[in-house]
Amino acid sequence: MKGIKKSLTEEYLYLDFSHQKEGCIFPLHTSVTLFLLSYCDCKIFKVCLVLTRESTDIPLLKNILSQDVEIQIISRQELPPIVQSCCLPAIVERPEDFCRAGLAVVLRYIIQKSYEADPSKKEILELLGFKKTCLKACAEVSQWTRLCEFTIPLAIENFLKESADQHPTIPEEILQLEKKLSEPVRVHNDDKLRRQKLKQQKAPGAGPSLVKGKMQSKVDRQKMSEGLDSSSKSLELKVAFSKLMVQEEPATTTNREASHIRKAKASDLPPLEHVFAEGLYFTLADIVLLPCGYEFAVLIPDWPSTSLWKVPGKTLSSEKF
Repeated sequence: MKGIKKSLTEEYLYLDFSHQKEGCIFPLHTSVTLFLLSYCDCKIFKVCLVLTRESTDIPLLKNILSQDVEIQIISRQELPPIVQSCCLPAIVERPEDFCRAGLAVVLRYIIQKSYEADPSKKEILELLGFKKTCLKACAEVSQWTRLCEFTIPLAIENFLKESADQHPTIPEEILQLEKKLSEPVRVHNDDKLRRQKLKQQKAPGAGPSLVKGKMQSKVDRQKMSEGLDSSSKSLELKVAFSKLMVQEEPATTTNREASHIRKAKASDLPPLEHVFAEGLYFTLADIVLLPCGYEFAVLIPDWPSTSLWKVPGKTLSSEKF
């Protein structure tokens, strides 16, 4: 009976559709969800775009949607009663009419179902992060979930609606994300990786000396900084790429570490730097932030350089872009 019940179950994914701009579908929650479906190559769900208003460009919309996913376009009135009062995206299991709603909940469920459909795709499950907790905490208790799920997409949408001629300020939420990405990375094997990084930095030829830094020109100091950054980030990149390819993290030498590495205080170890949003590993948070960040980055080059100074706190400048 269980097998029969499972075969009769159909799962519908309902996504808002308000408009499209240069190939991007809005709201951004919808673009993010479609991005994840494409990333996971997921064809499990019957996808329905729910019009928030009458649209005259439906033929054009169908042209930019993936041909691999069958998508229906419906009106708000055609939604099942259980979804009528929910914020989309939402997934409904029929015939039981069990509903899952909210961006983080829906995205996590898509990952789980994609992995169940093909357990060989372990890289899909890795999107849920360490102990499978990425964006698991609800936005009401997690500032990070709230930033990814609500404030960043909404801020970018509002930003895109404003005309560049009006010189809008860069959203405060972007600065919050920038601050988050500037914080040292914390991972479960933090101490081990930081000692590897210390060893890497202490190795002969790891980078030029800064003794004469003050005597050099600004250009020379910048080149030196870039060289050191490249060297210091190589460990993070190796770890990140090994996880993306679902391999074990780079093996460490079996030889005992040098005394100055073993005895170094935790406070003296170099910090790990971000490769992705949550640290060293590509996770669901990146799936959410990439479409949002892309739309923001595409608009920035069209801005007058003076408008980039209109930033809360004046922490950014045109040089950063």
